[in-house]
Formats: sequence, C-alpha cells, structure tokens
Amino acid sequence: MMELRHLRYFVATAEAGTVSGAAGRLHLTQPGLSRQLRQLERDLGVALFDRSGGRLELSTTGRELLPQARDLLQRADALRVAAAFHAHGRLERLTIGAPTVTLTDVVSPFIATLAPEDPTIDVAGADGLSPAETLRLGADLAIGTVRAAAPLVFRPLAVLPVWAYVHQDHGWAGRSSVALSELLAEPLIVLPPAFTARQSLDAAVTAAGGSWATAIEAANGTVAQALAAAGRGIAVASDDPRFGLVPLAVTTGDRRLSIRLVAVWDSRHAAASTIAEFADRLGRYVRRRYDAPAG
Repeated sequence: MMELRHLRYFVATAEAGTVSGAAGRLHLTQPGLSRQLRQLERDLGVALFDRSGGRLELSTTGRELLPQARDLLQRADALRVAAAFHAHGRLERLTIGAPTVTLTDVVSPFIATLAPEDPTIDVAGADGLSPAETLRLGADLAIGTVRAAAPLVFRPLAVLPVWAYVHQDHGWAGRSSVALSELLAEPLIVLPPAFTARQSLDAAVTAAGGSWATAIEAANGTVAQALAAAGRGIAVASDDPRFGLVPLAVTTGDRRLSIRLVAVWDSRHAAASTIAEFADRLGRYVRRRYDAPAG
C-alpha cells in the first residue's frame, strides 16, 4: 500500500535534485531515504528515478507522475487541516516554515508573544527552499523572499538589513555603515549560497561588477559572527548581533543591502483567513522589533 510519506520523500528528492540534499531537508539518513524511495517504486510498480553512473535522475515516468504526487500531497494536507479545523472550530496547530535564521531571530521571538488561545506553533527549517516548496513539504505558512502566484497568497512582512559585522577594535567600529566597494576589499566571512543574506550579497556584487578579495564560507550566521569575533574577517549576515560585534549597514549607491521577507500561504487552505491574520500579526511584530519598513 502506497504511503503519503513516501510521496513526500519522492517530491522532496525530485526538488532537491539529490538524495543527500533531500535527506538533509527531511532529517533522514541518505541510506534510509534511498530505501523509502525504492519501496515507493515497488508499491507503484514503476521506476521513478534513473540510477546510472552513480547519479539519480527522474525517469520519464517520474517526471510525468511528479505533478500528480504534488497535487495528492496538497489535497491530503488540506483534508487533514480541514478535518481538524471543523472538529475544533478553530486552527489547533500551525506549522511555519522558514530559513533557520528567520526561525531563530523572527519566528521564535514571535511565538513567545502568543496567547494560550492561539494555535500551537510548529516550525520547519526551509534553508534553500522557496516558500512554494516549503508549503508543499507540509507547512501552513511559509516565510521567505520569493513572492508567489495564485492560488498562493503572499503578504510583505518587512525589509530587514544585511549587516557587516566588525570587531569592536576594527577601524570601522565607530561608523554606522560601509560602502560595498570598501567591504569587498576586506577579508569577508560569508554564508553558504542557500542563505538569503548571501544571495543578497551576491546579487549586489554582481550588479556592481565587483568581487571580493578573500572570503571564508561559514556554516551559518552564528559561526560567521564567531569567526569575526576571533579576528578572521568581517561577517556578512542578517542575524541579530552576537559576541559584542558592531553591525554596519552595507550601502551600494543610495540603497542598503537588505532582505525582503514575505509570508506565503495557500488561499485554498481551510483556515486561510486565520493564517492571513497570523501573517499580519507576524508582520507587525517584526516591523516593531526591528523598526523596519514593510517593503
């Protein structure tokens, strides 16, 4: 009997492009995920992937069945939520999917402000995923930087700065901002390409026709700031400040390097109106917390 979780694994692997990438998103081991995918193929009686030359690619059948698998998962999630909504007359549980930095610095502090009558919040890490992909993996509300088209709905949350973090002894520590051209001449500590702060930096560097002199790639913003505190360079991240570092706004022309956060949900969700209210509350909270514009 085919199981819905196996379909989730199939869709996640197809979107990640590799078993290892999907396993990380699903919090599974790579061998375990491979076994589950083969079980789904046995249940369906077809090969969903071509396994040749050590690579895993969607088969012709897999490509044809992928949209149906996505649709089935969306309908199953909608059924689950609708049943719970009608059983209790309210949304009991809400899953928010977002990049790790957003979960840590935005979503978690917001959860701490909720009232007992509010839904219980679950979170799901979504580093490197678009909001649409995050919703397909089971989130009710996705936070990211990519706007969505119907039937998905998006709501701007806030425009948050990307900071250049310097040590207190750095010559720039008394400043409030630094030009991108100045920054690129210094040793940098950057985040992996899947992080929104890195994407914002890369886009600005490309637009300016520049490149950085030297850079260390850190696993996340906390590690990047720790390395900056140890004197290894200037950390470029959107995380809240740590380790006594000084945040500088990064300017390019008359603009600041920033991230435009949006909330995205499915208009067909049984509790779409409740999710919209939550998105509005989250937006107001983020703008107050960071004194940020809505964007």
